[in-house]
Amino acid sequence: MPVKNRFAEMHEEITGWRRHLHAHPELMYDVHETAAFVVERLKEFGVDEITPGVGKTGVVALIKGKSDTKGRVVGMRADMDALPIEEATGLDYASTVPGKMHACGHDGHTSILLGAAKYLAETRNFDGTVALIFQPAEEGGAGGLAMCQDGMMDRWNIQEVYGLHNAPGIPVGEFAMRPGALLASSDEFKITVTGKGGHAAEPALAIDTTLVAAQIVVTLQSIVARNVDPLKRVVLTVGTFNTDSAASNVIAHEVVMEGTVRTLDSEYRTICEERVKRVAMDTASVFGAVAKVEWTPGYPVTFNTEAETAYAAEAARAVSAKVDDKTDPIMPSEDFAYMLEERPGAYIFLGNGDTQMCHHPEYQFDDEAIPFGSAWFVELAERRMPLG
Repeated sequence: MPVKNRFAEMHEEITGWRRHLHAHPELMYDVHETAAFVVERLKEFGVDEITPGVGKTGVVALIKGKSDTKGRVVGMRADMDALPIEEATGLDYASTVPGKMHACGHDGHTSILLGAAKYLAETRNFDGTVALIFQPAEEGGAGGLAMCQDGMMDRWNIQEVYGLHNAPGIPVGEFAMRPGALLASSDEFKITVTGKGGHAAEPALAIDTTLVAAQIVVTLQSIVARNVDPLKRVVLTVGTFNTDSAASNVIAHEVVMEGTVRTLDSEYRTICEERVKRVAMDTASVFGAVAKVEWTPGYPVTFNTEAETAYAAEAARAVSAKVDDKTDPIMPSEDFAYMLEERPGAYIFLGNGDTQMCHHPEYQFDDEAIPFGSAWFVELAERRMPLG
């Protein structure tokens, strides 16, 4: 396999970084120890510039090539945060923090980019500058947006940006990607139905919010069935349903439900928001109840630009025998989308083998994937900014 020999030599060291990070997970923007670990390693490598505190707790570092004749800057991103999950792997290096776990492989992503950084700082076989982006709060905190709003792209003149995510179910060392929409947007809604509580034996004297809310849940499914082009992808899910009473003989006065809407087509975000609000309020009104809808916009569609996806595939083929550049899109969301809204670039998947899916308490990152990911970042740098 044409992975650079240097990464075989560095594999044990990078794996050690990854397992250290795995044992010490941090959430959202509270990644101070993780960011400090990243900064310490980058200083050891001798990178040219390190700026912590970008987007609250993100880190941006620069590595300059042997020359800089064209002023090219290529961004490479890894996420650093963990999840509020109790780990159940039984690993020797399992989380030491109760209720927190690297269950999505961000420890692996950070270590992969650190490995690439060490190699690039040693060799500098490119014409331009690599901008290393270590991002907090991918898991629901929009850390990518925070770094962009902090002026990251303009401040360091980043012209294109790339990232990767491990993918359970794809063999280790294989890559998958596609131009266009790769991951869905994700918006959240909260519907509060208020009626008139009462005794279960006297429903005529009450306005049964459980019945009303159940009708809303069912009717919401008609949005995808009847308001969305059948050739498009939209997923609407009601994930919680809670009454204000736990008694079997009480008609609840209030019911609260929450859910998400995911789509690969940005125009459906607006359509679904309008329809969710209308369905909830009108259905409640029919029964004499009132529905209040709170809509929270989430991550946008992760949209890979065509040329940059081709560059990403080319770099992947240099380190792997199997690259799928027409993989199907999937419906989870990813806040790398904010960076892709500001600059052309591509987000790709790196095989993690036959493991539990991400966000599972028994999920395990496969360290054998590390050399492939690090080598991919290096190939991108050297191919996008070749020495003259």
